[in-house]
Amino acid sequence: MKLFRRVLRWLFILGGFTAGLITTIAALLAQRLIRPLRQPLWGTPADLNMPYEAVAFPATDGVRLNGWFIPAPKDSARQGATLIVVHGWCWNRLGDTATDALANLTAASQIDLLRLAYSLHKDGFGLLMYDGRNHGESGSQPPMTFGESEAQDVLGAVAYLQGRPEVAANRIGAIGFSAGANTVLYALPQTNQIQAAVAVQPTSPAHFASRFAAHLFGPLGKAIVPLAEFMYRQAGGRPFKEYRLGTAVAQAGKTPVLYIQGMGDPWGSPEDVQQMAAATPNPSGPLLVESSDRYGGYQFLIDNPAIATAFFEQHLPE
Repeated sequence: MKLFRRVLRWLFILGGFTAGLITTIAALLAQRLIRPLRQPLWGTPADLNMPYEAVAFPATDGVRLNGWFIPAPKDSARQGATLIVVHGWCWNRLGDTATDALANLTAASQIDLLRLAYSLHKDGFGLLMYDGRNHGESGSQPPMTFGESEAQDVLGAVAYLQGRPEVAANRIGAIGFSAGANTVLYALPQTNQIQAAVAVQPTSPAHFASRFAAHLFGPLGKAIVPLAEFMYRQAGGRPFKEYRLGTAVAQAGKTPVLYIQGMGDPWGSPEDVQQMAAATPNPSGPLLVESSDRYGGYQFLIDNPAIATAFFEQHLPE
């Protein structure tokens, strides 16, 4: 009897520890969804000898956004072609330093969007790089909605560019990474002013959440995701499955969209992106690239900017 009581006591202790661990992890993930980590800026375009202007403009629902406008080189033959760069979740306009505790846990690696901007600038494009809502130096409007409300940021960026004399209003493109790719895709049905878009590893939220949790936490992930989702919903979010990116891209009209997806991505998947591409009226790809993790898919475009240049050359003609 004493042995039974001792075993029972340890089972209760173990159960309590497991429940506490699940709750703590779920709370941390929910917090990142409700109020994403804000990374401070660690550089400017001047670090790569690019001229730039610090700018501020409103999203179409009024949220204040801060960013940089990088004019095309003076000798550019591209006649005002301008690209909007949209960063991912918990990043900022420069990318991701990948130095916080969650980055260490997930084995994230640094993403340098300024390096991509430098390459595209050399190829003759103007660029608008901005911090999305709830990120960097821009205003707050929690919670994060996987690109749905963030699309108002892209629409605000388009409106801002249309007021600049250096920009050809009929030659605006967009590049989005991860949640930023979702943001661009959600924006496309709401404007005909984006003539071409590159979506690097967009994800359906429910698909991403389950794979992310399973990869990091194994069997515990099945308990962590529903609890994190419950906490997220208490802060104003919707069930993950109600964010239907495929429905949005089906209404993207004639805008050509190049999809890029890493084959070794443990959080997203080629199958998810292939379904998006199949629903898109004018898709290109998906371009499936070799990768050993999620970040390898992002890095592919940074290492191969000529792919973006060639795509925009075709769809933002002079």
